[in-house]
Amino acid sequence: MKYLSTRGGVAPVGFAEAVMMGLGTDGGLLLPATLPQVGPDTLGDWSDLSFQDLALELMAPFVADAIPRADLEGLIRRSYATFSHPEVTPLARVGDHWILELFHGPTAAFKDVALQFLGNVFEYLLARDGGRLNILGATSGDTGSAAIAGVRGKERIRILILHPAGRVSPIQERQMTTVLDANVHNLAIRGTFDDGQRIVKALFNDLDFKRRYHLGAINSINWARILAQIVYYFYAWGRLSRGDPEYRIGFAVPTGNFGDIFAGYMAKRMGLPIERLLIATNRNDILARFVAEGRYAAGAVQPTLSPAMDIQIASNFERYLYYLVGEDPAAVRALLAEMNRTGCLQVTAEQRAALADDFEARAVDDTRTLDQIRETYERHGYILDPHTAVGVQAARRHADRVCLATAHPAKFDEAVRQAIGASAPPPPCLRGLLEKETRCTRLDASEEAVREYIRATLTASNDHE
Repeated sequence: MKYLSTRGGVAPVGFAEAVMMGLGTDGGLLLPATLPQVGPDTLGDWSDLSFQDLALELMAPFVADAIPRADLEGLIRRSYATFSHPEVTPLARVGDHWILELFHGPTAAFKDVALQFLGNVFEYLLARDGGRLNILGATSGDTGSAAIAGVRGKERIRILILHPAGRVSPIQERQMTTVLDANVHNLAIRGTFDDGQRIVKALFNDLDFKRRYHLGAINSINWARILAQIVYYFYAWGRLSRGDPEYRIGFAVPTGNFGDIFAGYMAKRMGLPIERLLIATNRNDILARFVAEGRYAAGAVQPTLSPAMDIQIASNFERYLYYLVGEDPAAVRALLAEMNRTGCLQVTAEQRAALADDFEARAVDDTRTLDQIRETYERHGYILDPHTAVGVQAARRHADRVCLATAHPAKFDEAVRQAIGASAPPPPCLRGLLEKETRCTRLDASEEAVREYIRATLTASNDHE
């Protein structure tokens, strides 16, 4: 299996090179050159596999000979041994909807599904090849804590995570800043998530700087993140279909960065019989507007009760754009140049029709988010976090949708208390966080400020080795 860049400037690379590269050296995002196709017989065979066994079967063709199958199986089993539920991503029936619970990992968020795996893959490849890696990432909340949990204390790895100061929930902040391992660096920037993402991409695009400081990506720009997330779409289908190849399924996905729903799109391209993918956004509705109008235009980030979705520039959007324009890197580059020049890009009428075949989209404001949390609790005794509530609200007219629960409600106490007048009981991994010691550095939201911190910190760290 070889990987190519959405912008066409990267020679085909294998899985290991793709994972370690993260962002393409041409600024693009990496994708498999070809997608394995899963036929009805294979779907039936996979439908009753455990999550771990399904992950092995699904991931093996993408990994190919980069990691021997026995070693890959070991990485998968070690990654999901950290989850508190034996099914890893179980389904719960809540009223008319099935809820796919993705919050049973060590940081109580869906990012754990990918980042426990990616952290172990990094460790495996670095130990095998004798390398070192400094992970640089930006988070709107959950990616940071999940990434830190995936690599804390690991040899040969340091991690530097940018989060927008005051724009993540108190629990999310503490999940990051109470990790005091020497290889963990938390940076609170005076700006938005989009500022952090812009800084990270700029530093990755400085190839000399990236090579000198051995920078790697753990954000959803890393293909291994998407690969791990594809698994739970197949897993949900298997649990509901009981192997019937005619069974079609729909998903409602709260999304800001487009990675989670892009994994569903890839599952559909591989042959999973998905009826429709519903993009659920908050009032930062750039993705919903794109589906409705075929026009992608960023506005100012608006703070909401679902802060992980307070994003205007979705980092995985470029991957979908690549497929929308017929896998033509030149067309991707032209549209991105238009975006850089004018602040927006417009797709053709034909591409809009294809977009409508792939996705629906709805935006949900804070009032309806709170109403949905309250209604679900009063009717069914089930507490939704505000991001999941956005997805359930968006899917109200579609009882057949599987709604992805992206975080445990105890991570967003303010919204839950506003809605139901009480807190959600926290899982063990969240208890006592607010009383723990923290460590964090505040920086301006500028490329130079972060660049200087990296220079000073990583050079100092190297001097002590």
